Amino acid sequence: MMQLAARAEPLLNVDNLVVEYGLGNKTVHAVSGVSLAVARGETLGLVGESGCGKSTLGRAVLQLRRAKSGRVLFDGEDLTAMEGEALRKMRRRVQLIFQDPIASLNPRRRIGDIVAEPLIIAGVKDAAERKRRVHEVLSAVGLDPDLVAGRLPHEFSGGQCQRICIARSLVLNPEFIVCDEPVSALDVSIRAQILNLLEEMKARFGLTLLFIAHDLAVVKAVSDRVAVMYLGRLCEVGPSEQLFANPAHPYTGLLLQAIPVPDPDVRPAESVAAGEPPSPIAPPSGCRFRTRCPRADKRCSAEIPELREIGPRQFAACHHPLT
Repeated sequence: MMQLAARAEPLLNVDNLVVEYGLGNKTVHAVSGVSLAVARGETLGLVGESGCGKSTLGRAVLQLRRAKSGRVLFDGEDLTAMEGEALRKMRRRVQLIFQDPIASLNPRRRIGDIVAEPLIIAGVKDAAERKRRVHEVLSAVGLDPDLVAGRLPHEFSGGQCQRICIARSLVLNPEFIVCDEPVSALDVSIRAQILNLLEEMKARFGLTLLFIAHDLAVVKAVSDRVAVMYLGRLCEVGPSEQLFANPAHPYTGLLLQAIPVPDPDVRPAESVAAGEPPSPIAPPSGCRFRTRCPRADKRCSAEIPELREIGPRQFAACHHPLT
């Protein structure tokens, strides 16, 4: 696990995490032995196709989905061993921004009450203190508390609702936030505003972020390092600029080929992978990407590749890396 840590001391360490779902008499292997570290003050981007386990991993980090095995260490404390009051207290330090801002707000409650609810759950009994804090975070995300607090969610646009959700995530003064595709449900014209807001909040409040997305252009813009997932496993981890310039895993190369080029004269690159991702109910043996990889051989079907260093601070789980 130490090889995957950033230069600074990790705030979050995920160690060999396994998350599975029961589906009748079958098992969905959502996250399979993932280890990663996030340094204090860092933004780690987590990317991959839909269904690869990104959101499940994010929720397992926050203990919203319990893992079958493995550990999640936050500032040296094992979250997977916590329950009840201990876990409730720890959640003041870790928060979540949901993918769909409108659906994540209770349509029957006023904005001031929605943003104040984490304070009530955390045991802040002073109503004046709650109101002061709500006004503070609404102002921080660019909303006028006096105009916003008494209104209902349906009166706001998607971008405004996401600002409200960000305010709610900040109201307890957390250290770490999981951003689960926070701009994917928004119009393109609004995405840059929310991304800039997240960067501003990160700097202002000293946050550490796990930024989950499937849009690589967005991830490149906000992340210090990037982790690439495929079918429940990590394929590659490395500094953002280095990974985008010189991908080591064939799957990372495939994802980068899929980034649109805003030039009508540039033809899209042909895909290097064939077919669709296998089912997480019955993942392939060995390397899970081998059924779509042109570099696959017998070793890839027989041996699970471990993350190993390919370049400075760049790691790939591949027997035949691109670099």
